Amino acid sequence: MSEEKSQQPQLPSTTAIDTPASNSLENWFEYPIRVNPHHTDYAGFVWHGSYIAWLEEARVACLRAIGIEYADLVALGCDLPVVELSIRYHRQLQLGMGAIVRTRMAEVSGVRINWDYTIESLDRQELYVTAQVTLVAVDKDRGKIMRQLPTTVMDALIRLSASTNK
Repeated sequence: MSEEKSQQPQLPSTTAIDTPASNSLENWFEYPIRVNPHHTDYAGFVWHGSYIAWLEEARVACLRAIGIEYADLVALGCDLPVVELSIRYHRQLQLGMGAIVRTRMAEVSGVRINWDYTIESLDRQELYVTAQVTLVAVDKDRGKIMRQLPTTVMDALIRLSASTNK
């Protein structure tokens, strides 16, 4: 019986979201959260969609922290929808718990903007979630992917990169 178990196929590793990209967290933006009743399922555990909402809240707050309002980016005619999301749930958060969402812009490649995330306990002893999100620049009026980021958007992202890589 034990031989049978050891010969079963294993799922491939998804190491990109298993652990944070770097143990050095000094360039990560930190966004505190608290688990409220509307974040949980009937058993008091955080519903999976709540984690995704926290990722977006942290990303928008990160931009705001350096003076970039997301609404202003959209007003420039550039929408940034999520086109790819990878999330790894390591441990469950429960009603009443606090945690920190850490985020950073990982890479800009053409019109694609990649963000990394971790959700950890306040004391950094427990890892709850690791994630990666990819945004793509879309012309708001035409609804089509842009060929390049508008200069004003790229300038804003350069400012973000400079502020988080100090």
